[in-house]
Amino acid sequence: MENNQKIDSQKYIEFVRQTTSPASSDFAALIARMSELESEGVKLTHLLTFCLGMIGELGETVDLIKKTLLQKKEMTPELKARILGEGQDLLWYLAQFCIAMDVSFEDLMQGNYEKLSARYPEGHFSVYRSENRRTGDV
Repeated sequence: MENNQKIDSQKYIEFVRQTTSPASSDFAALIARMSELESEGVKLTHLLTFCLGMIGELGETVDLIKKTLLQKKEMTPELKARILGEGQDLLWYLAQFCIAMDVSFEDLMQGNYEKLSARYPEGHFSVYRSENRRTGDV
């Protein structure tokens, strides 16, 4: 299919069907993959709790910040407390991630510190270094 080809909704739906992984389109394949991961020691219940909870809480946080930034909602002490409460909820879900990945908060912080220190060896943000990363720098 050419990139500039006009496509109707039915063609697009068929394209989506064809490019969807078995675990994303077949419940039995999903269960089988989840069983494989569990047998490898992946703590899927915690990982899924992290994924679903983090995105929900992040959406609530972003909505409050959006209203403050774009809709001129006043940053009252009550609003700040609500935003901080959402941050606390995000932390709880990050703990679920740590449980799932068998890693500590300190290990996450250390790894992030090392990654960003290598990216910004001068010790400050650089647009150039942000956009032009070395091989392996994700």
